[in-house]
Amino acid sequence: MSEAAAKPNLPEYSVSEIANALKRTVEDSFPFVRVRGEISGLKLASSGHTYFDLKDDKAVLNAIIWKQGARLIKLRPEAGLEVVCTGRITTYPGSSRYQIIVEQMELAGAGALMAMLEERKKKLAAEGLFAAERKRPLPFLPDVIGVITSPTGAVIRDIMHRLNERFPRRVLLWSVAVQGERAAAEVAAAIRGFNMLGAGGMVPRPDLLIVARGGGSIEDLMAFNEEIVVRAAAESTIPLISAVGHETDTTLIDFASDRRAPTPTAAAEMAVPVRADLLSQTLDFERRVLNCFTRGITTRRTHLSQLARVLPRADQLFAQPRQRLDVASDKLGSALRRNLQEHRRAFAEAAALLRPRPIRHHIAVCNERTGVLGDRIERAQRTRLAKIRAELENASRVLESLSYKGVLERGFVLVRGADGSIRRRAEAVKSGERLSLTFADGEREATAGGVPGPAAPKPRAAKPKANQGDLF
Repeated sequence: MSEAAAKPNLPEYSVSEIANALKRTVEDSFPFVRVRGEISGLKLASSGHTYFDLKDDKAVLNAIIWKQGARLIKLRPEAGLEVVCTGRITTYPGSSRYQIIVEQMELAGAGALMAMLEERKKKLAAEGLFAAERKRPLPFLPDVIGVITSPTGAVIRDIMHRLNERFPRRVLLWSVAVQGERAAAEVAAAIRGFNMLGAGGMVPRPDLLIVARGGGSIEDLMAFNEEIVVRAAAESTIPLISAVGHETDTTLIDFASDRRAPTPTAAAEMAVPVRADLLSQTLDFERRVLNCFTRGITTRRTHLSQLARVLPRADQLFAQPRQRLDVASDKLGSALRRNLQEHRRAFAEAAALLRPRPIRHHIAVCNERTGVLGDRIERAQRTRLAKIRAELENASRVLESLSYKGVLERGFVLVRGADGSIRRRAEAVKSGERLSLTFADGEREATAGGVPGPAAPKPRAAKPKANQGDLF
């Protein structure tokens, strides 16, 4: 068989050629599709592109949101959301896979949206952003009220109309978008901006904030469910009222705010009291104060009149004290004379005691008594010293009689071993042991000899012979 016959008739492609051909085929067949699935494997690259997978129970489709197209997508992708992505199908030759380039994204249905909101609500509640102890009381009558809403809607007009009816106050409007992709960031920036205003500045710091928006679908109110808005409301140091949607609409900012109003008009009613009611209440308080004061004066006047009727007349009240004063006046002269006489007598007795002669006599008697007492003290001292000296001499003699030195004077010796202990028995002395002998006049060293032998018997004294005389 020839070489030409061995070659097949099929055309030959390179890998790049077949990959590009498949890419064109796929893109031509699926130029614009809507794909429903659950987001998983979400990854935000440093370049700004977003990569994730759309999956169902049987298959997985790679998805990409380019950085330029991310600004046009209102819904922020989150893992676990079931969404419907609109875009075009293409392939990536570098890894032989097909993928969808997402240009639009929306939730798959209200059920998925409510599930996402419930999950976000649980997350924020776990952080304590909805705790009751974080909520602050509203001021009774704020001087400045900050309103965060759209300047073109009917909301700001309703709020201003109700404030003017109840109690006109100064209002600062922070214009924001209340719907769309820019709404959440602008509302959060407005809340933080009002809180950053300092007291006494060119722009006054509000005493109360109102975040308001009219009613709408759940998708229209999504900006007020964003985490950035909820955190800004929870961090606000200015008391905040949320008035988003109608009475049946509930958003996450309602849980983080200090007070929720069912409508923007109700928020204005919560912000200020009714001026006419305050005036009426003030006038009523004034009337009650005047009535109480008048009643108190009348009661005291009546009580004083009753006391005055009980008290006696002035002449009766001062009759007895006036009589006692007259009696005391009559006795005053004689009492003064007796007092003077008593003082003169005491003075005379004192003068008699101060005459020169009695004083010298008294001094002489005292000197004599002092001398006698001095002699007695001296004799008693000598007697006591003699007694003590005699007792001391007796004790000294007794001490000398008991001292071992007296025994040494009679010829005895005190024997001590080399260790300083006293040797009282002969068997306690070892042969060759160094001994210290204490005499009455000093000490001497000695060495013990051999075992002592039996003591020599004492010579018996000869009996005197009886004088019998001479027989011859």
